[in-house]
Amino acid sequence: MKGLGELERSIMDILWAHGAPLTAREVGRLIADRDLAPTTVMTVLDRLTRKGFLNRTRDGRAWRYEPGASRDAYVAELMLEALDMTGDRSAALTRFAQTVSGSEAEILRQALTELEEE
Repeated sequence: MKGLGELERSIMDILWAHGAPLTAREVGRLIADRDLAPTTVMTVLDRLTRKGFLNRTRDGRAWRYEPGASRDAYVAELMLEALDMTGDRSAALTRFAQTVSGSEAEILRQALTELEEE
């Protein structure tokens, strides 16, 4: 999975937050901090679809776009890719564990316990 550019990330944030499929026009209206041409929004949505980040369905003459996976799944995939970049996954995981807060560590413990019980 490749990373997202700044505009791609902004569009994904909108779609993740909205929770329902949106048209390119609706996405364009929700990007408040940018003055983008509708064709730019459509091009980015098409690119995100080809990359596998979005699914689209026909709605009359327009397409409706929705995320192919949750934000959490995307972030988890980025974390796994970062681990793949290291020559020593154990060292990277240990360093990561040393930097998380107590409540985050408890969440990790609970998740690992649940996995062991399966």
